[in-house]
Amino acid sequence: MSTPGYPRVHLVPPRLPQHPAIFRRSLRSDRPLPPGTVADLVDAQGQFLARGFWNGHARIGFRVLTRDVGEEIDAAWLSRQIETACEHRARLGLDANDAAVRLVHAEGDGLPGLVVDRYADLLVIEYFAAGMWKQRSAIEAALLHRYPQASVYGFAETHVQKQESFDCVPSAVPAPRRVIEQGITYNVQPGTRHKTGFFVDQRNNRALLGMWARGRMLDVCCNTGGFALAAARAGCEVTGIDNDAGVLDLARANAAANALDATFVAADLFAYLEQALAQGRQWDTLVLDPAKLTRDPAKIPQALRTYVAMNALAMRALTRGGLLLSCSCTGLVDEPAFLEALRRAAALAGRILQVTHVGGAGPDHPWRIDAPESRYLKAVFARVL
Repeated sequence: MSTPGYPRVHLVPPRLPQHPAIFRRSLRSDRPLPPGTVADLVDAQGQFLARGFWNGHARIGFRVLTRDVGEEIDAAWLSRQIETACEHRARLGLDANDAAVRLVHAEGDGLPGLVVDRYADLLVIEYFAAGMWKQRSAIEAALLHRYPQASVYGFAETHVQKQESFDCVPSAVPAPRRVIEQGITYNVQPGTRHKTGFFVDQRNNRALLGMWARGRMLDVCCNTGGFALAAARAGCEVTGIDNDAGVLDLARANAAANALDATFVAADLFAYLEQALAQGRQWDTLVLDPAKLTRDPAKIPQALRTYVAMNALAMRALTRGGLLLSCSCTGLVDEPAFLEALRRAAALAGRILQVTHVGGAGPDHPWRIDAPESRYLKAVFARVL
């Protein structure tokens, strides 16, 4: 039976799914409960199934935290989970003082709805669930126990607050931090609407691009210049484009901080590539790393069509034998579907795509086999013939 003291939520289907996120339509609650309440999930006979966060206002109605009836969900539990996650990064050798590292990766660390990135002495917490937001004091205390000299910045995107029914008023946006990755210094500015301020997940792919890039290089959706600077250090003639003019100021500052030459232009990728093709311009290396295209399963076909269209343009903009790095961070689009979109793009462009490597996020972004969408990043390196 469930532990007395926790409210109960009933699972309507006969069997508990392996996935830690359970849709609201599969659940029933006997009484109204505030979003983010810790509750027990029980079957039709009242037998305990799991303990986690209940949210009757959200599409995901229950987020499983434990399947152990004897495990209490409290500040001590959160502290243990966070310490385990941080210690895992330390064992991997990723948690250096001046580095950027993901310390907590939501479901991958058994903490659904919570992401924590460390930028030197700044810990940036992003909340994706009302339950985690309600536990924010315990979360911050656990992090500061391990990193007592750090400062903390917590936030939640507006669409998340609306979906999960909680109000997050972030503190003042912190000053930029400098982190060093593979010998390149980056200025990281949280609060810019681009994840937690930096694309920590692309660390390994930036390193590979720095080894393989050559000639003239175009970084499409360049953000603060991560791929652009890796290519510039490799001796490429680099141009980066992004439709957010604000982040390009950071990209230019990053280039200056490393004494690297790179040109950054505010532009829409479709308009820029179409104009370049009309003018006969091509590049030897091209990175295409757009933002997430959808969070709605019903819009996956539309997202795939967009991937086909943008990649076809990118392939046409490459010289024969040029290097394409095409990325997708849309978790609802899995690797086979993304590779199929690239196949269709190559057919549309009249080019042959020779895939040399398919990468993803770094080892500080672990993913659970029962939550495959947490393996969200696809990074395909290919020659375009």
